Amino acid sequence: MPGGRLTQQERQQIALGLADGLAYAEIARRLDRPTSTITREVMRNGGPTAYRADLAHRATERRTQRRKPAAPRDPESPPQTDGRDAEAVREYEETFTTVLMGSGMPKMMARVMACLCVTDSGSLTASELARRLQVSPASVSKAIAFLDSQGMVRREAGEGRRERYVVDDDVWYQSMMASARSIAQVVEIAQQGVGVLGPGTLAGARLESVARFLDFVSESTARAAEQARDILRTKPGTAAGSPTPTNPL
Repeated sequence: MPGGRLTQQERQQIALGLADGLAYAEIARRLDRPTSTITREVMRNGGPTAYRADLAHRATERRTQRRKPAAPRDPESPPQTDGRDAEAVREYEETFTTVLMGSGMPKMMARVMACLCVTDSGSLTASELARRLQVSPASVSKAIAFLDSQGMVRREAGEGRRERYVVDDDVWYQSMMASARSIAQVVEIAQQGVGVLGPGTLAGARLESVARFLDFVSESTARAAEQARDILRTKPGTAAGSPTPTNPL
């Protein structure tokens, strides 16, 4: 039944769909479920290559048994605006968090990133994040430090001594460039390893191959980010570089 918990039979259908290479949207259509439900289910239970229906079902039962009653919403939390469905927004934020975790981001960092991304302003203080996520300021501080080091958020001065943490369009470009620089550092270390171990050894040859591969990835990532940067500045519905339409006479 759409909206209820996934059954074991539905999880088996998800596993079969993944094995057949079906997209999440197609699996969701066949089960008459929201795509976000399928995405969250898969990413929460090993990802598309490691998903197992029986293990996912048992893990969900354990989570349900451990789950504590939800804490009452902070009365100071800002209400949902613009006629949005608050439950749909909450579900989407949880799905976004799950997908970020599936990409390798730690849970608290993923929660903070998703929270910033679904906020219209794209900007929150540490206390606002802690209140929205119902976590301690220390947890937020640690998450922000990580995201800042990865170029995924930026800091700006707020009122008084309060900093605001911002995720804006250019942050994604900066994040890609930070990733390219990080990969380049691995390339440098791998190249050093070739000199230490000897290019004629198996280990040296392996590191040389790794260095060549990652060097290509690093350069391609940086080049693609530079070429695509204008997309971030293009309004939705307008192709980058396309002429501005004029009103007919």
